[in-house]
Amino acid sequence: MKDSDSIVELKKTGSADVGFLSFFESQRDVPFEIKRVYYIYDVPAGTKRGMHAHRKLRQFLWCPYGAIKLVLDNGIEKKEYILDSPEKGLYVGEGVWRDMYWLKDNSVLCVAASDYYDESDYIRDYGEFLRLVREAYWKDENKL
Repeated sequence: MKDSDSIVELKKTGSADVGFLSFFESQRDVPFEIKRVYYIYDVPAGTKRGMHAHRKLRQFLWCPYGAIKLVLDNGIEKKEYILDSPEKGLYVGEGVWRDMYWLKDNSVLCVAASDYYDESDYIRDYGEFLRLVREAYWKDENKL
C-alpha cells in the first residue's frame, strides 16, 4: 500500500519497578493535527467492527489493553496488523477500508482522528468503496 498505513513504535519511558509511559505527539509521531479522540471498549472477543472507509479522515489507532486485528484494504491489496501492545500504534490514511476484529475480551481500541465527526465522510458500502477506488485509479491513469 502507498503510505496509507504504517506501524509506529511509540516512545517509552520508565522502568519495570515503577511502570512505563508511552506517548505520541500530534504532527510529530502522527502526521496530522489531532481534532478528535475516541475509544471503543467492552467488546466481546470475536466481534467484528469497522466495515467502512473514510473519504478524507486520517486516523492513528492504538490498543493500550488487549489485542485487536485490523485488516486494511486499499481496493487493490489487503494488509493485516495486530495491535497488542501499548507501545505501538497504526497510522491509517484516507481511502482505506478497515475491518477490526477483537481477539481478546475487553480489549480497548483508541483512535486519534484528523477531523471532527462527519457522517458524510464515511463510505459504508464495500461495493461503493471499490467503485470509488476504480474511478480514482482511472482518473490518475488519464493524467499520464
